[in-house]
Amino acid sequence: MSRYIATRALRGANALVYEARRMFERAMREKGPDTPLAFPNTAYYLPTIFGMTGLAVERLGQLEPVMEHARSLLHPVPAEKHWTPYLGETLDAGMATLLAAECIEAMRFIYKLQPEPFPGFRLAGGTAFTSPDNGGGETALDGHLNGPIDDIQLRSWGIQLVDGRMPGFAAIVGAAKSNAVAVKLVRELQRRNILTFLCGNVNGHSIIHQLLEEGVELGYDTYTVPFGTDTISAIYALGFAVRSALTFGGLKGGQARDILLYNKERVFAFVLALGEVDDLKYAAAAGAINFGFPVIADTVIPEILPTGVTTYEHVVSMPFNEIEGADDLERAERLVQKCIEVRGVKVKVADVPVPVPYGSAFEGEVVRKANMRVEFGGKHSRAFEYLRMVDMDEVVDGKIEVIGPDFSDIPPQGHMDLGIVVDVAGRQMQKDFEPVLERQIHYFINGASGIQHIGQRDIAWIRLSDAAAQKGFNLEHLGKILHARYHADFGAIVDKVQVTIYTEADKLQTWLAKAREAYDYRNKRLADLVDSAVDEFYSCTLCQSFAPNHVCIVSPERLGLCGAYNWLDCKASFNINPTGPNQPIKLGKLIDSKKGYWEGTNAYTKVGSHGAIEQVAMYSIMENPMTACGCFECIVMLIPEANGVMVVSREDPSMTPAGMTFSTLAGIAGGGLQTPGVMGVGKYYLISPKFISADGGFKRVVWMSSFLKESMADELEAVAEREGDPGLIERIADERQVHTVDDLLAWLEEHNHPALLMEPIF
Repeated sequence: MSRYIATRALRGANALVYEARRMFERAMREKGPDTPLAFPNTAYYLPTIFGMTGLAVERLGQLEPVMEHARSLLHPVPAEKHWTPYLGETLDAGMATLLAAECIEAMRFIYKLQPEPFPGFRLAGGTAFTSPDNGGGETALDGHLNGPIDDIQLRSWGIQLVDGRMPGFAAIVGAAKSNAVAVKLVRELQRRNILTFLCGNVNGHSIIHQLLEEGVELGYDTYTVPFGTDTISAIYALGFAVRSALTFGGLKGGQARDILLYNKERVFAFVLALGEVDDLKYAAAAGAINFGFPVIADTVIPEILPTGVTTYEHVVSMPFNEIEGADDLERAERLVQKCIEVRGVKVKVADVPVPVPYGSAFEGEVVRKANMRVEFGGKHSRAFEYLRMVDMDEVVDGKIEVIGPDFSDIPPQGHMDLGIVVDVAGRQMQKDFEPVLERQIHYFINGASGIQHIGQRDIAWIRLSDAAAQKGFNLEHLGKILHARYHADFGAIVDKVQVTIYTEADKLQTWLAKAREAYDYRNKRLADLVDSAVDEFYSCTLCQSFAPNHVCIVSPERLGLCGAYNWLDCKASFNINPTGPNQPIKLGKLIDSKKGYWEGTNAYTKVGSHGAIEQVAMYSIMENPMTACGCFECIVMLIPEANGVMVVSREDPSMTPAGMTFSTLAGIAGGGLQTPGVMGVGKYYLISPKFISADGGFKRVVWMSSFLKESMADELEAVAEREGDPGLIERIADERQVHTVDDLLAWLEEHNHPALLMEPIF
């Protein structure tokens, strides 16, 4: 153990704990002990404090024991002589630093200093909503950096974390050698789909400044989240790690050792320290090492070799100017490679031959109208995409043809019609896989930087940015993306891929008519695909990478709780990877058709959950409901006083009649727990005839987030018709009218909701 590192870390920790105490005493004088204290839109109170100590801090005065605990973790700075450096004391100092940092950031919210003010900065993918006219649903937080990750985003990233699309996260602290190096570092991480948190500075200049000066878009949508320009903002990254363990791992506040081990084994993260490392950065780095996250520095600092706290090295020095490489950009690339190597991040990078950066980090990128070169679809034009299976001899693999004019004659910010037809052939390909593969067009095209894709089928909407066009991106590149990605992701069932792009009006209309015939056929085919028509369901264990005892069982009438996998998706996945996360479950003997028990599902549930769960009722929320990881789209929860259930959308931060927000409810529904009366679901399960059918079905819904009512209006109206109650949706309350159980009961009485006349739900 390095005496130098121990000295710097202990000195930094002592200083920060002292500063936290000073700020606390001031806040107590000025604001009072009952002042509310919280990170907005997050569960688990102040997450690092809650995770490490079990203390649920909701008021300023409740920080007192946290301060005392942080102080108890401090140790004297090493003497010049007769002191044996001890890693444990340094790690204690690191944890004290994290507790003090979270206290300070929470108190900054009281003084409206968090999220950090940043005049004129527009954060893509923030928490405040702006006009949809500037990019098709853009969100932004104007004039501030991000602050803590909100729970909506944490859970929306959940499926990417568990299925490997997002293999880990990096916390970059400081400032790069140059703006160009800063951009290169972030692009290399984005290319590998690694979530990147940004904070800290060197002599007042931060990597956040560097990226903004170069026009790099920051925010949730691009996997690059700026927390703040000081070092203690790194606490938000560690808080994210704690919340991952609580959200997906089913751990509880106060299980400090289990939370730290969970992160070491399941959350692949590292810290990249750029520029001079001061005392506070050493102290924060010691905090990260507690989580098993190694620290890689681009300056000369002492190294700490493996001792078992992290998987490999603890601290690695890789002086930037000594890295082998032709220039600084190549050195930056090798620095990222070293970080990935040290942490053991498993990265899959598809080789896509396009002139712009490519990776999942760009999937949520917004192309605003002011920065748009051309758009296809939307209000002013038509765009469609159609994938079909054909015979092997009908496809020339790799052939990409554009039939009709390109967009060179279209004025800037103009529009034109576009049709994308993908022909696939393969010995293992099946007709049922067509819609599964067709849906991937959205993700594949969105992976290109500067390209925005929204919708599917004949309501696709694609925007191409000026920057992408200037780099040479053209219509042919859409085909190159699809050809490369279908082979990379679906090579087990797809042997040949041919793409034809239509802009010529007559042929486009001809193919649009063919596509619509296929859409109609698929709709009818899916409508006939019911649970009773098959003899096997599918497991989905993707989430077990984060929730070890959770297992989804996916049937034709019940999609996965994340909303991303239905029965056909799982069937395709099994054909692609027979030993993968989606395995067929032979149903065997039917035990209870009403509640949804089969011998096969019961047997698999016990095995798949490692004995934690004995059985699952596919159609009930009240008896042995299915467990959840944490990336569900909605929570369904019993409201016993109303003889019904409420449905809370992930996008809804409001208070519910249960007296809890979505974030708080998620702690009950997630983590692989089986709790009667609480269930995480995919939102389209709500429209299934099997939705809690054993308990009365959709008529049991008495309260629903307005987001669901509005975004699924047509589908929900169809359900009401199917249930024989066309006005049902209007009689379901939402957060705009009802916030308490008493309000809900009054609403239900006034609107004659059918749940009041149904037999008791339990």
